[in-house]
Amino acid sequence: MKVDVLILRIAFVGLLVLLGYMLNPFERTHRLGMSAFGDEARHILSALLGAAVAGVVILFEMRVRKASLKTLIGAAVGSILGILGAFLIGYLISIQKEAAVSAEMQSFMTISLMFFMGYVGLMVGAAKGDYIDLSALGGIFSDKNIKRDYKILDTSVIIDGRIADVSETGFLGGTLIIPHFILAELQQVADSADSSKRQRGRRGLDMLQRLRNNSKLDIQIIETDFPAIKEVDLKLIELGQQLDAVIVTNDFNLNKVSQLRGVQVLNINELANALKPVVLPGEAMRVFVLKEGKEYNQGVAYLDDGTMVVVDNARKLIGKTADIAVTSVLQTTAGKMIFGRLWEDREEHNQENYNIHDSRSMGFRKATRELRQTTIIEEVES
Repeated sequence: MKVDVLILRIAFVGLLVLLGYMLNPFERTHRLGMSAFGDEARHILSALLGAAVAGVVILFEMRVRKASLKTLIGAAVGSILGILGAFLIGYLISIQKEAAVSAEMQSFMTISLMFFMGYVGLMVGAAKGDYIDLSALGGIFSDKNIKRDYKILDTSVIIDGRIADVSETGFLGGTLIIPHFILAELQQVADSADSSKRQRGRRGLDMLQRLRNNSKLDIQIIETDFPAIKEVDLKLIELGQQLDAVIVTNDFNLNKVSQLRGVQVLNINELANALKPVVLPGEAMRVFVLKEGKEYNQGVAYLDDGTMVVVDNARKLIGKTADIAVTSVLQTTAGKMIFGRLWEDREEHNQENYNIHDSRSMGFRKATRELRQTTIIEEVES
């Protein structure tokens, strides 16, 4: 595409240079005896004039290509109206008697007025072009390939608060839509008799106010509602289908139902899990053992991002910092879980595995370990 445009521009410049050389607009100066240039010099000067005009036209074309369709339509309409007004005023000037206005002055005023009105109409029309509603033209000038980027915020993601941080970093673009029934649900939670629910509701309202105060975000509150539908989640799905929008939520059940109904979903929890550091089996890490695990002699620790770390034989180190070796990493719907053992037990564990020759015993120990991990995962997810 760029090569084709370059070829067209070169051909355009060459055409104007050729026309300028052949037509020789400076020929009139020779006839009037007002030029000291020879005939060949005037042809060359005319060709240079054609090249200069072509350069100005190409610069104007490059600038116009960057303008929006509304700006172009506004500029065209404004310049046409300006030229029309200049023609009418120029006609009034031309019918004046020569005694009142000389012929030279009439020509000067008419040409100056034409440039002035055309320039003013062009600039004002381009500046006001954004107010043009192209949909009123029946879609003649609309681009069917343009898809509006709508994202509908759920109550859970507003209360969570991380949506404000993600939006402020610029990773979440488009128009953020907050339905009126979501505001009503937030207000209901904020007015709850339960103190914990009331605190969560007020936090959601604070996060919503923070989003609206960010001038870089496009926030829209719409009144669209579906009285026949009682559940808020189903209203969100219906609105997402109607606007062809994406639902932003932390609700696992809403995530699954929306995908079944063909509505795209952005889950902040999935984003957070994707950004967690990768931990591979065999790596060493230092953790603070916080509490006792579900199984015998286990300790539980947490990373800075909230990832649970289950450590074997770490019950005696509760309240202390320990070095562990990662044995396995499991991905669950609630996030990642890391299993490990104390670093000083690693060599003993490896030697123990080498000394076991009974394959049945090894299979039993592996199945037992997997069963313990599955039990912990089920308890965490529940």
